[in-house]
Amino acid sequence: MDYKELIKVALKYRERAYSQYSNFKVGAAILFDSGNIYGGCNIENASFGATNCAERTAIFKGISEGEKEIRAIAIVGDLDDYTYPCGICRQVIAEFGKMDAKIVLAKNEDDYIVKDLSEILPGAFTKENLK
Repeated sequence: MDYKELIKVALKYRERAYSQYSNFKVGAAILFDSGNIYGGCNIENASFGATNCAERTAIFKGISEGEKEIRAIAIVGDLDDYTYPCGICRQVIAEFGKMDAKIVLAKNEDDYIVKDLSEILPGAFTKENLK
């Protein structure tokens, strides 16, 4: 699969980040099983607990529009290294994606790595554990 389109969307949303406190901009783009892509950026708050990550912003937009399952997610930060999702975002990705959902960590359209969710969230606690 060519992830460049997904990365382009994440890069566009990174520019929309509201990161007044950390000055750390993150953009994300989610590809759902429907083929639709939803983007999101991090949105900070003076009360840091009210901050929302780019990944969750994009996921919640898709779910609120009726999407059901994540196929892939691209994440772009503004560091010189790859930006991984935080622990809460990994758990939310696991809620709406299978453990083989693709996590695309990108610096730009040409410099990225792809991992399965199971690689970055081993031993995940999922809805399957509640059955």
